[in-house]
Amino acid sequence: MAEAVHPADIPAPPVPLSPGMRAGDFIFVSGQVASRPDGSVLVGDFAQEVELTLDNVEAILKAGGAGLGDVVKVNAWLGSALHFARFNEIYARRFPQLPPARTTVVVAFGHPDVRVEIDAIAHLGQNA
Repeated sequence: MAEAVHPADIPAPPVPLSPGMRAGDFIFVSGQVASRPDGSVLVGDFAQEVELTLDNVEAILKAGGAGLGDVVKVNAWLGSALHFARFNEIYARRFPQLPPARTTVVVAFGHPDVRVEIDAIAHLGQNA
């Protein structure tokens, strides 16, 4: 049976989706951007945008009983190939032990202030 995972400090999405879903031993995190608790999107420094996006992924994982160390797959979308190196630096710091499988693509976002989006799949207990 699947159940929605929605931490209190993540704003309700403006579209019909659950921030996360727990199904058995897996947690599926919907694409996250650098949104703040008030629903606004962080504008400015790309590194801060990546950090806040990963913080949002981590908050959903935590609400489902997991952490970044349980992530087995990540999909990342960047607004520019010029951000790839900086993204990798931050990503490597946030996933220091065993980096999950990852796909990264460059896209044009519909929201003018979004430059990174990340979704994730975690397997509970993989590091036990």
